[in-house]
Amino acid sequence: MILVLRPDATEPQIEHIIQRIGELGFTPHVSRGEQRTIVGVIGDERKPQAENFSAIPGVEQVLRVLKPFKLASREFRKEDSVVTVGKVRIGGGHLAMIAGPCAVESLEGLDTIAGHVKKAGANILRGGAFKPRTSPYAFQGMGEDGLKILRDVGDKHDMPVVTEVMDPRQVPLVEQWADMFQVGARNMQNFDLLKEIGQTRKPVLLKRGMSATVKDLLMSAEYVLAGGNQQVVLCERGVRSFEDSTRNMLDMSAVPNVKGQSHLPIIVDPSHATGRPDLIPSMAKASIAAGADGVHVEVHDCPEKAFSDGPQALLPPQFATLMDDIRKLAAVMNVDIDA
Repeated sequence: MILVLRPDATEPQIEHIIQRIGELGFTPHVSRGEQRTIVGVIGDERKPQAENFSAIPGVEQVLRVLKPFKLASREFRKEDSVVTVGKVRIGGGHLAMIAGPCAVESLEGLDTIAGHVKKAGANILRGGAFKPRTSPYAFQGMGEDGLKILRDVGDKHDMPVVTEVMDPRQVPLVEQWADMFQVGARNMQNFDLLKEIGQTRKPVLLKRGMSATVKDLLMSAEYVLAGGNQQVVLCERGVRSFEDSTRNMLDMSAVPNVKGQSHLPIIVDPSHATGRPDLIPSMAKASIAAGADGVHVEVHDCPEKAFSDGPQALLPPQFATLMDDIRKLAAVMNVDIDA
C-alpha cells in the first residue's frame, strides 16, 4: 500500500511514520517529490494492523495497491523515473541509444566498432564479457579480460558501458568495470541475482524473458527495487511464438502496456527480437514511435567473423542511417538523445 503524507507533514512526523511501519511488521520505502512525500509500505496489506495507518499523524491518504508489484507501479510514483548511466539519462523524454557487438572479442575490434557507433550518435556502448550460450561448446565470453577491454574502450570514446551479469558471484566484478548491469532474458527470474543487484546502486537493464508476461517482468524489477536499487530500466526483446521467420516475436504493445502500469523506463531490443538486420531499422523506429525510452542494437563491422550473433548485427553504415531516422523521429516525438 501507499501512504500519501500531508503537504505540511513535519520531519518528526515522517520519522514516526517510518518507525511505526516497521513496528507493525512492514517495510517502508520513502519517495520525496516536489509537492508531496509518499511512503510505500511493503508487506501483506490484508493484515489487520494495516487499518491503523490512516490514524498516524501526518498521513493524509492510504492507497491500497492490489498489484503484486508495488514499488514499480504507477500508484507508487506517478511521474516517469529517469535513470542516469554516466552522463546519459534514460526515461522522462530522454532516449538511450545502446549499440555495440554481441560480445567483446578484442581490444582492436571493439575500439573500431565503438568509434563507428559513437560517430553515428549512440550514447551507451554494449558488449558481452560473459555470454549465456545454448551450447556449452560455443564462445562463452572473455570474462574479466573482456570487462577491462570494454572499460578502456568506453573511456576512450567517452561512452558509459553496459554488459551482462549472469551469476550473483559475478556482481562485484562486473560492478567494478561497468556503468550498468544487464540481466539477460534467461536470467530475468534468477531471483538470487536480482536480490544481489538490488543491494548495489548501479543502474540495471532488465530484459524480459522470452516466455515472461509483462507482470512477470515487473515482478522481477520489484526484486531489484525492494533491495533499494531504484535505477532500473526494462527491456522488451521479443517473446516466444509459433512464428518461425523471426528469432522471436517483438511485443510492441509491451511498451505502452508497461508505461501504463509502471514509472520505470523501457527500451526495446529489435536485434534479439527479430534476429534479422532487414527488420531491425523498422522495428527500432516503431519502438520510438510507440513511446520507448531507447533502443538496443547490435552492431558489428564484419558480422561474418563475429564470435556470436553475427547474422543479426547491423553494419556501421546501416546503424548510421538508422540513427539519422531516429533523430528525425525524436524531434517529432519531442524527446532527446543525450550525447
